[in-house]
Amino acid sequence: MAPLRVLCIHGYRQNSSSFREKTGALRKLLKKQVELIYMSAPLSVQHVNSEVPDKESGPGPGPGPGPGPGGDEDHRGWWFSDAQARSFSAQQQCEESLGLDESVTAVREAVKGQGPFDGILGFSQGAAFVAMLCSLQEQQLEPEFCFHFAILVAGFRSACREHQKFYDGPVQIPSLHVFGLEDRVIPDNMSRELLPSFQDPQVLTHPGGHFVPAASAHRQTYQDFLKRFQ
Repeated sequence: MAPLRVLCIHGYRQNSSSFREKTGALRKLLKKQVELIYMSAPLSVQHVNSEVPDKESGPGPGPGPGPGPGGDEDHRGWWFSDAQARSFSAQQQCEESLGLDESVTAVREAVKGQGPFDGILGFSQGAAFVAMLCSLQEQQLEPEFCFHFAILVAGFRSACREHQKFYDGPVQIPSLHVFGLEDRVIPDNMSRELLPSFQDPQVLTHPGGHFVPAASAHRQTYQDFLKRFQ
């Protein structure tokens, strides 16, 4: 049985390489069922010099590659909530965002060039973006999109007014929503607010923080969800 092909959408200040590194345990956990294909967001995020770990990235396996394209210093994002500062905060309310159309185009090109994909997985800002992509597919506004399922880890509803059109009605695409009860970047109540945007959403909670959980205790939930599409 061929593994399901899943497009992976990273979090803010991550990129395809760093997200691949941080989801190594998930790849190992589900290696017989899925092939994870990673893409980078088109928007470059300014590097902020700080001793504080990157709060969107979650815990990782230690220092990654050095500066340069694909390295941990190559910070990327899917849209900016502050267009002037070219920055993003999940809690920031705004009238208009910057860069979302560019990101939708990038996913469209990835589907054309590397697809078809059976499903799509997103983390944090990437999960919020996946919810928007599912809405576009539901409204038949993106003919290239044909995702059969979505996995949203630490997802949330965008606080940007122009994005509220994505939450008009429940999306029919089967979805698994994963979030940590100790997540201080995207608190679990923010993830729960996204659930009504999906028809019959499935939920997997874990006791940890802001990361993609992949312990043996989570394997059965992931596997049961994915079996429906094999």
